[in-house]
Amino acid sequence: MATWKSTWFLDSSSYLMEQLSFFHDHALLILMLITSSVGYIMSSMFFNKYNHRYLLEGHLIETIWTILPAITLIFIALPSLKLIYLIDEIRNPLITIKSIGHQWYWTYEYSDFMNIEFDSYMVSSNDMNKFNFRLLDVDNRTILPYETLIRLLTSSTDVIHSWTIPSIGIKVDASPGRLNQLSFSLNKTGLFYGQCSEICGANHSFMPISIESISSSHFLKWLKNFN
Repeated sequence: MATWKSTWFLDSSSYLMEQLSFFHDHALLILMLITSSVGYIMSSMFFNKYNHRYLLEGHLIETIWTILPAITLIFIALPSLKLIYLIDEIRNPLITIKSIGHQWYWTYEYSDFMNIEFDSYMVSSNDMNKFNFRLLDVDNRTILPYETLIRLLTSSTDVIHSWTIPSIGIKVDASPGRLNQLSFSLNKTGLFYGQCSEICGANHSFMPISIESISSSHFLKWLKNFN
């Protein structure tokens, strides 16, 4: 959960988000090295007293400033490609849920379990208690087991929405007439919040997403007691 003084990513709640955080730190370190090097070179050019009016070419320096950026891009591209394939990979999911976007709420379907279906609306200010987060809590949370590979299918009935949970590191568009999918796995129990990240209309800010991560045994009990 983000607070007013947060200046970094949310604490990762999935293995995918951990890898995204590692890649962010890796890329940021390279950018800091480049910025420091360029700043040092520019400052030395301003303050040194050496000049060469008849310098027309320098094969060595041109070779260096061509090869070094190429090597730098390779160090950024390799982990980036690894992450792209990791995000796209869906192998033997244990649970499949479907999220359908409406103006302005979400509908969830657990088609693997006796076709469980429910709507998820934002809790209004009049119904809130001291344990609710304003504009983030919903009346029906999405219940999921942790340490389980989950496949999410998204679609929409009207306009383009976007199903997003920042702490899990997932974001996928819910487009009308199209079925998008992604996979994720929660690595701990807890409540994880998100919001629609596509400007979908007047009440775009009032269709939050709330996931409750629980153990597999409690998830099976929830399935049995679902009305």
